[in-house]
Amino acid sequence: MRLSLVHVALALAAAAALLVCVSSCSQRRSADAVRADWARTPGALNPAVTQATIGETICVRGWTRTIRPPTSYTNELKARQLHEYGLSGPLAGFQEDHLISLELGGHPTDPRNLWPEPYPRARDVDQIENELREQVCNGELTLAEAQRRESELKHRDG
Repeated sequence: MRLSLVHVALALAAAAALLVCVSSCSQRRSADAVRADWARTPGALNPAVTQATIGETICVRGWTRTIRPPTSYTNELKARQLHEYGLSGPLAGFQEDHLISLELGGHPTDPRNLWPEPYPRARDVDQIENELREQVCNGELTLAEAQRRESELKHRDG
């Protein structure tokens, strides 16, 4: 079977359209998640939280409320970090997320432990953080392993 020039042109046009679609879909997906940058956001730990103290800290219901930084602090940092990360949009479109969550012993205010994560990805990650905390408090994971997994997730996938 011989292909005419018209068939070849149509096939090339279809391939080009597919490439544009794939590229567009990839860009949209990457806009929904912002990976934490190793240089800007390597993570920082709260020295009060160790494997030995989880029973008095992260495993106590409501403990994170006692250390959560005020919105005035996180909004100011978020505005600065949006610029540093080259992101745009309203502040409300992002959560100033802790790389190592407060639920897993992350430092509450150290800028090395915070970065702007867009919604809705931030909500999805919050659920993962809670699941990791439960595993630590149930003895299924060590604190260090949960922190490693959380850091890997946020540096790899946002």
